[in-house]
Amino acid sequence: MRSLWLQVVAVTAINLKSISQRLWLSLSTVMAVALVVVVLLTFLAMANGFRQTLDGSGSDDIAIVLRGGSQAEINSTVSREQVQLLEEGPGIARAADGKPLVSSELYLVVNGIKRSSQTKANLTLRGIGEQGAALRKDITLTAGRMFNRGSNEIVVGKSVAQEFEGFELGRTVTFGSGRWAVVGIFSAGGTVFESEMWADLSVVQSLFNRNNYFQTVRARLVNPASLAALKSYNDGDPRLKLDVKSEAAYFAENSAATSDLIRKLGWPLAIAMAFGALAGALNTMYSSVAARAVEIATLRAIGFGGFPAFVGTLTESLLLAAIGGVIGALATYFIFDGFTASTLGGNFTQVVFSFRLSPALIGQGVVLALAVGLVGGLFPAVRAARMPIVAGLYA
Repeated sequence: MRSLWLQVVAVTAINLKSISQRLWLSLSTVMAVALVVVVLLTFLAMANGFRQTLDGSGSDDIAIVLRGGSQAEINSTVSREQVQLLEEGPGIARAADGKPLVSSELYLVVNGIKRSSQTKANLTLRGIGEQGAALRKDITLTAGRMFNRGSNEIVVGKSVAQEFEGFELGRTVTFGSGRWAVVGIFSAGGTVFESEMWADLSVVQSLFNRNNYFQTVRARLVNPASLAALKSYNDGDPRLKLDVKSEAAYFAENSAATSDLIRKLGWPLAIAMAFGALAGALNTMYSSVAARAVEIATLRAIGFGGFPAFVGTLTESLLLAAIGGVIGALATYFIFDGFTASTLGGNFTQVVFSFRLSPALIGQGVVLALAVGLVGGLFPAVRAARMPIVAGLYA
């Protein structure tokens, strides 16, 4: 047994040293595998960044209320009477003056122009109540001031100002039948709220002719456990029958659909490209076996078995694939990690997010690369192990 493994080590070393004799062919295999890994990891980093942006937006102590059966704010309606009933519900925190910490909101879609492509895109204009900003975490004005109640003023999320034209501080924009002054820029800790614009609820209702209803109600809970009491209160009153869930659960549901779609696009594309890389790997390894035919036959003639030739050829293929996987992972990290983009979210408006590459995702890319190397080296390795001595010497 010890002799067998010494043979394996010796043959593997000979294989690896001979890579320089097939340098360009080997490099083509490495780069093909690297490209496959880049494509896969780019999609996975995109999905991961989108999910992190939305998942980090929600809080367990904030309840979000939508019309029963609505999957998104844009499809929801909540009446004034229902809002008043909710404000009297159990588990809702109250301010020092006794008022419930509740924000009734309108969610509207308006147009913007992407800086990168100069194309139109849907943006979120949200009308918020007095408690609207306070019911969101990590909200900080980075420039300007908050809008005045009763005026045509908006504050713009940092991501909107960066990714879309015309929303700089001091600019005037036109939405609906009104013109709006940009009086502030706010950050929200990298959450989805940075992709929104906020204005006074009553002004938005008036200018967009939506005076009789809202779309979303946010409420601060006494504690996360209070959500159960609020749900029970809602289910027990036939005048309500709304969907009540934590803000964290709402954003988790919204992120899952889009991030899953991105991953489902990325994996098939990467696998399709992997077949191309596999063809390159097979070509490289068959060429390797053919170039070493005399060498393999000579080793077999002096007593080496077929197993060392099998292991040596397979190891060479796996090494080339591993190098390609590492290069692809590094390229994706340096080019795309932290790259900012925007895509449609669950409410059919743009969500600005950053690509996020994690160690777990890198591991998936390297595993795919090794799979290409394993399959690409397996058949040439079998051929090397079974090569007849006479045929090899004549080659």
